[in-house]
Amino acid sequence: MRAVLDTSVLLGALIAPQGLPTDAIYRAWRAERFDLVTSTAQLYKLRQIGRYPRLKAAILPAHRIETIVNNMQRAIILDALPPASAVADSAANKDKDALLLLSMAQAGEADYWVTDNLHCAQLSQRGGTGRTRVVTPEAFRDLLAR
Repeated sequence: MRAVLDTSVLLGALIAPQGLPTDAIYRAWRAERFDLVTSTAQLYKLRQIGRYPRLKAAILPAHRIETIVNNMQRAIILDALPPASAVADSAANKDKDALLLLSMAQAGEADYWVTDNLHCAQLSQRGGTGRTRVVTPEAFRDLLAR
């Protein structure tokens, strides 16, 4: 089973470990319960987030983000991403992050896209995600628990 994790899901595992479904998902991936699909663009974005002054000082030191990025080196990393499908382009133009994640899901042939983003759920309802099901972190955690 392959999954794309929204960047906020990855950050949630770092910000509030042991308690949120995002941490359970991250631990399940580390235990090789599913294959994580990511991209060089998402890894770059994570590194950029680690440099935000307010995050570094208060919530999330850069070294913790670097740890997750280093761990993700064993994921399926896509270098070049094709444009998202035409159906998705019209629905997600408002959200460039959603387009990146959709491109990752399509190129990586992901079974699941784990996100809380409502735009992404709308894409799924319109058939714009192809074979990939859009699920919340709670639903994916429950799926992994079965």
